[in-house]
Amino acid sequence: MPPGGGGPMKDCEYSQISTHSSSPMESPHKKKIAARRKWEVFPGRNKFFCNGRIMMARQTGVFYLTLILILVTSGLFFAFDCPYLAVKITPAIPVVGGILFFFVMGTLLRTSFSDPGVLPRATPDEAADLERQIDIANGTSSGGYRPPPRTKEVIINGQTVKLKYCFTCKIFRPPRASHCSLCDNCVERFDHHCPWVGNCVGKRNYRFFYMFILSLSFLTVFIFAFVITHVILRSQQTGFLNALKDSPASVLEAVVCFFSVWSIVGLSGFHTYLISSNQTTNEDIKGSWSNKRGKENYNPYSYGNIFTNCCAALCGPISPSLIDRRGYIQPDTPQPAAPSNGITMYGATQSQSDMCDQDQCIQSTKFVLQAAATPLLQSEPSLTSDELHLPGKPGLGTPCTSLTLGQPTPPSSMPNLTTETTLSNLLPLKDEHGGHQFLTPDEAPSPPRLLAGSPLTHSRTMHVLGLASQDSLHEDSVRGLVKLSSV
Repeated sequence: MPPGGGGPMKDCEYSQISTHSSSPMESPHKKKIAARRKWEVFPGRNKFFCNGRIMMARQTGVFYLTLILILVTSGLFFAFDCPYLAVKITPAIPVVGGILFFFVMGTLLRTSFSDPGVLPRATPDEAADLERQIDIANGTSSGGYRPPPRTKEVIINGQTVKLKYCFTCKIFRPPRASHCSLCDNCVERFDHHCPWVGNCVGKRNYRFFYMFILSLSFLTVFIFAFVITHVILRSQQTGFLNALKDSPASVLEAVVCFFSVWSIVGLSGFHTYLISSNQTTNEDIKGSWSNKRGKENYNPYSYGNIFTNCCAALCGPISPSLIDRRGYIQPDTPQPAAPSNGITMYGATQSQSDMCDQDQCIQSTKFVLQAAATPLLQSEPSLTSDELHLPGKPGLGTPCTSLTLGQPTPPSSMPNLTTETTLSNLLPLKDEHGGHQFLTPDEAPSPPRLLAGSPLTHSRTMHVLGLASQDSLHEDSVRGLVKLSSV
């Protein structure tokens, strides 16, 4: 192909390649982006503080109310009651009260700011692999979407336990786990979502929650008892009404403690029962297990001993967090391009280039075939098809024979051409506005009358030989173009 004819096509192909491939002089590594931590893209409805060290639920309004009630009540007790009680009774009262207060605050913050045991969600690859495993297990091979089954069954201590599939997290939840609708997370050994602590209560913070409500019960009873003692001692000296006027804070503390002690003590007793039987609030409300070992739905998680159950819940090791919320997100490593001879072909670029080449080939073949169908020797009216008929060649008036499609081959050589002539030499393309313009039948030039090296004569024999070579060139060119269009 001549240099001028293939220029536009090469420019178009080069521009497509350059948009997807990098220059050899460029650095193979992209610019470094600031690494992000996993808590910044955490899918659950949680809030994080201190660079992911503190994890809470989004609904934290009731937690702040709990904090205010404890701080205000304890602060009033230490400010107005403890000085009088330390003098009249014993200085150990503020010491014991201080120990209980700090223990309550520590367990409360530990429960509220920690990971309750959130299970990580499945990645897209893991979810797809799980669905494939389910399809193989069920013997289905349909390509359409089919929701996986909701349960699996496992045997734990002789008891059949169902594992439910979570369509949000794309995992089969382990035993005793459940999905919290408020935090939108699957929590291991899920007990309940407690708005008073602003977090879920699960495997990793249940012991701190129990110690919080238990110590808060002692603190509430302690404050309430010594506030009443303070009022009684003052009333013995100045009367009951004067005692209330002298210490109005004691009245407020007594009212708060009176209305809260019942619920706090009752909650502590309920969770003491759950720990002794090794159950969760979720399991007890649903009635999943029976405490009697002989029944059919006995609790497979109970050790059969109250002391052992309490030790397992309160003294066992704390499992590490599974979500690694302070870990860094690993960026996608770019795949290095395979080296080639200066040209890098990508799937999208190659397919677009092939489509472009195919469309242009079809268009060019269409125009050239139309041009070739026109009479080649309109300027020689004296010659007829009978006079130009050669042995082994069909006449100009006869239809062309059918051509067998196959791999395109170049036109056969012609003895009366001194130089190799291609189709692009005979039918040059026009280059207008950087595009590919093709010749119409009206613009197609007539074949050359005289070939290089032929004698300059106008005899009838030379005309016949020239027409025979033109006919051969015409047939071979059409055959090549038809074969090329079929590829």
